Amino acid sequence: MNYDMKVRVLILAFFLGFLVQGLQAASLKLPAILGDHMVLQQNAFARIWGWTEPSGEVTVSTSWNNKTYSTRADKQGNWQVKVLTGEAGGPYTLTIQGDITLRLEDVLLGELWICSGQSNMEWPLSRAETAETEIPQADFPDIRLFTVKKYIAPRPLEDVSGAWEACTPESVEGFSAVGYFFGKELHKESGVPVGLVHTSWGGTPSESWTSRQMLSTFGDFDAQLEALYNSSDGEVKKAEAAAGMEAEMESQWNSHTPSVLYNGMLHPLKNMAIRGAIWYQGESNQERAMQYRTIFPGMIRDWRNTWNQGDFPFYFVQLAPFRYDNEYTSAELREAQFLTLSKLRNTGMAVTLDIGNPDDIHPTNKRDVGKRLALWALANDYDKNLVYSGPLYRGQTLEGSSIRIHFDHVGGGLVAKDGDLTHFEIAGEDQVYHAARAAIDGETVVVSSSEVSAPVAVRFAWSNISEPNLFNKEGLPASSFCTDSWKRITDR
Repeated sequence: MNYDMKVRVLILAFFLGFLVQGLQAASLKLPAILGDHMVLQQNAFARIWGWTEPSGEVTVSTSWNNKTYSTRADKQGNWQVKVLTGEAGGPYTLTIQGDITLRLEDVLLGELWICSGQSNMEWPLSRAETAETEIPQADFPDIRLFTVKKYIAPRPLEDVSGAWEACTPESVEGFSAVGYFFGKELHKESGVPVGLVHTSWGGTPSESWTSRQMLSTFGDFDAQLEALYNSSDGEVKKAEAAAGMEAEMESQWNSHTPSVLYNGMLHPLKNMAIRGAIWYQGESNQERAMQYRTIFPGMIRDWRNTWNQGDFPFYFVQLAPFRYDNEYTSAELREAQFLTLSKLRNTGMAVTLDIGNPDDIHPTNKRDVGKRLALWALANDYDKNLVYSGPLYRGQTLEGSSIRIHFDHVGGGLVAKDGDLTHFEIAGEDQVYHAARAAIDGETVVVSSSEVSAPVAVRFAWSNISEPNLFNKEGLPASSFCTDSWKRITDR
């Protein structure tokens, strides 16, 4: 090698080394939920956050309003700014400058919703009843999808794995069917971009999605939480390495362990400004329905505390009919879900008694589930004048040998599909229920039985597999209910 060639090689090596060193030194990083093709909540102070060198300076520039925001990281390298988003629209660019420059392209401003729960929320569009006709038409560039990779974590994390995608026939196949149909309906009716963050895991109980701080107020999970909190770093790494497995993991924790999905799949999203959340879960808690009366509202409060955005809308799906081992456990779980409506503001419930399958815990009609969730949002959050719920029990009046049942959400009126009303029962002081006659009278239902001369209570659709026929004229089904306060079978 001649002298000139040696000099060139040395100069090239120097610059390559300088480049590599510069790349290694670059520390500016964003969480996965902030990326190309994302949706930021419109008309909000949206957080943009990440990590960089300790005390490093960071600037964030937004193309929708041509503003620049500056901050300095703390001693651990954490930084955050709040940017004003404005009206829905896009695409826009977000530029973040620190020791390097990051540009986020194709950013939309719109409505951002969290979609969570267990397998019926996880159920992909490819396995839904209408998949064959729906998927080829699912080309909606203003609907954006983000699926959080399954991950258990013994302690709260700050990031997830996943990436934003525009809704296409290819990207939507594996996405949550309920989430998709919900988002599609919102987009169609509102005309603005919609972002859907899907974070769910089949077969999981609500306590897995609730923080240690909230669960510790109940006292039911103290031993598990103590073991989790006192775990060694080696045990943590072992659990994290096993994350994403559907089967039992080779560690002392799995996806059923209290708090681990909150830690790994929900807590890292807490800085993202959102419009609200939808939830489809309860199957894994149906044997503990009385406990669910407490822990489910607690979980909702916990999420609202985590996001610190006030009482954002939280809409959930009531359990569909299925042959669980005990005849009444899911009826009691449905009751716990119904009672949540009166405990917490800005909650809503999609009833599915008419679109389930008693022989399949995963009914494939996800389109109507998503649409019914969307009705709650459209009426309460997007000012659409529509009937958004089926009849919900409000109260009873004793009238001699009959009981009159009063409802909210009767819409255009009560109707019995396909004949006389079914699935009503009535009881006296002996607490023994008998099949009852029920007849619609205006906006009420009058219930009686020749076997009960002095009735005190009524129950409706009170079994795991009930498929009753009480609706309003808008075609939305009534929720099951029970008017007594007697001991429940899950009250242990």
